[in-house]
Amino acid sequence: MGADTFPPNVNGAARFVERLAAGLVRRGHTVHIVAPAASRKHGTWQETHDGATMTVHRLFSLRWLPHDWLRFALPIVIQRHAARILDEVQPDVVHSNSHLIVGRGLSVQAAKRGIRVIATNHIMPENMIEFTVVPKWTRGALLRWAWGQTNKILSLAESVTTPTRRAADFLEKNTGLSGVHPISCGIDAGLYTPSFEPRTENRILFVGRVTGEKQIDVLIRALGRLPQHLDARLTIVGGGDQKRNLELLAEQLGLADRVSFSGYVTEEELRESYTRATVFAMPSIAELQSIATMEAMASGLPVVAADAMALPHLVHDGDNGYLFTPGDVEELASRLTDVLEAAPERLNAMKNESLRLIQAHDINRTLSTFESLYRGQPVTEPVSEIHPEQARDEA
Repeated sequence: MGADTFPPNVNGAARFVERLAAGLVRRGHTVHIVAPAASRKHGTWQETHDGATMTVHRLFSLRWLPHDWLRFALPIVIQRHAARILDEVQPDVVHSNSHLIVGRGLSVQAAKRGIRVIATNHIMPENMIEFTVVPKWTRGALLRWAWGQTNKILSLAESVTTPTRRAADFLEKNTGLSGVHPISCGIDAGLYTPSFEPRTENRILFVGRVTGEKQIDVLIRALGRLPQHLDARLTIVGGGDQKRNLELLAEQLGLADRVSFSGYVTEEELRESYTRATVFAMPSIAELQSIATMEAMASGLPVVAADAMALPHLVHDGDNGYLFTPGDVEELASRLTDVLEAAPERLNAMKNESLRLIQAHDINRTLSTFESLYRGQPVTEPVSEIHPEQARDEA
């Protein structure tokens, strides 16, 4: 598996690769990860991730200065490294999880050697440009070039996947590819603990990278528009380049005592944060799936999310939460109020609906589907979304 981001990085793509790799190890497969080194130390060694031990090839990397933590392997030598690793390991299949650097090198060299390539797309060039220093007037041409490169590399794969149908449609539209499989990142819902205890306080939770496309500023502004009697508190879990700006915004709005920034936390602390929360908020406009939203649903939380990209696949308006127009502070505040003022029976109904909807994203289904792709077997796309009517029928 090749990835440009892998733990200790904290983001959806890194978590997907980690969980998929660990699940495959537990099923008896030998898994090698190729990823940038997380520090100056580079080389090949055994690492334990998500409770499973795998071989990780850490490539020499440099810090990408416009980003607060991202490190990247050197493009100029990636083909040489990819060829060396493939010749040493001689894998049955290569799974590229980024077509930028590491996945590009592995895909090109695997194709030369007749090794099956499976590719999963987790990124949109539009998001990557935010962390570049190119002038705005050049970005249109850069985007067209980037999508062309995406098509070039993904075309080397026997099968291309992405987490949701909407993300697959978006990828096909911008690259000209066809037959992209929507396969959920998957989640082990049993790891999370829903709470149906009567609420004694109103806790709003956000989990994710603290960056511009997440539109956390919209959430903070919405907090200030909530009725005072709710005395709602907002917890932001995650780190990123916008943390200081958002702290200043909370201070300017007089909300500093009601907004807490937890930074990066352990898995146990994260699960506890979900269990304690009343509602999960995801104002982002760039989610190809949103593992954090899936974790919130597995924790039995109602979700208020932007009606953008893949989030409507997870949040069914009026059933397990509400959707709002991206960037609309007033509408977000109104939808949060709907949840926080909901009667206990209505709140529990939304919580139960989240638990039902998340069943379609079982990690074992994801693992089995990728195993079939790795073997070159035809797959029936797994159901990645349960419609509200179906959920009620199954209940």
